[in-house]
Amino acid sequence: MRDDADRVCGINPVVELLRSGSRKVDAVCIDRRKGGPGFAGIVSLAGKAGVPVRVLRREALDRMAGGLRHQGVIAVVAAKEYADLDAVVEGALARRGRPPLIVVLDGVEDPRNLGAIIRTAEAAGADAVVVPQRRAAHPCASAARASAGAVEYIPVAKVKNVASALAGLKKMGLWVVGAEAGTGTDYTTFDMDAPLAVVVGGEGGGIRPAVRKACDAVVSLPMLGRVGSLNVSVAAGVMLYEALRQRGLSRRAGSGGPGVGGPSHRRCSSDGRATDL
Repeated sequence: MRDDADRVCGINPVVELLRSGSRKVDAVCIDRRKGGPGFAGIVSLAGKAGVPVRVLRREALDRMAGGLRHQGVIAVVAAKEYADLDAVVEGALARRGRPPLIVVLDGVEDPRNLGAIIRTAEAAGADAVVVPQRRAAHPCASAARASAGAVEYIPVAKVKNVASALAGLKKMGLWVVGAEAGTGTDYTTFDMDAPLAVVVGGEGGGIRPAVRKACDAVVSLPMLGRVGSLNVSVAAGVMLYEALRQRGLSRRAGSGGPGVGGPSHRRCSSDGRATDL
């Protein structure tokens, strides 16, 4: 295989791939010794989608998987296409009833963390996950496996420069909040019931200074134990479900945008977004 972007390994990821119809599937390869309803379901889904099924020896699947756990099934696919971030945001802004929610990753390099974040983002109803072009994990087979198939349902956008992308999101009316551990304003005090981009940093250095500067606010996830930080996928999950919790509450009267401490007066800034007076 040329690259692990052209295969999806594991029962759940392959099932969701076939169900979603999100990208072209060239073939589904299954272990000749496997059986049971899970595999019968995959064969049925493949047949309905017009995808050929190949029955191979375990050794051949192991070589195709390249070390990934495949559970006896591998799909050969086209690489996932990246979404146009502006188009995704414009569509989310036009939607009624729920403000946009974008997840921006500043240098997450472990594909398993990327997959876990994609899984949580899809479950929390986020509109897209944004990754940088360089020095970052992208939607490969490892990420797809860790996402349990969620990568097939949520747009992933790739940007050249994260700070510039955040500036563009702010011009479109989104608020940008970064999440760090241990210092700053408590994350629960930030109003997330508004068009929002949540930024989390990479596994080693967290949010980079230029990206931090591009955020409207940086909030803290409290750390009461001896460990100094959370796994980035856990931090992203905390932020996303806090946004989900807040959006399940009644919208506060007169709130034009988020702010720490619930300010009651707003004005428009030069970029058209509401700011605190």
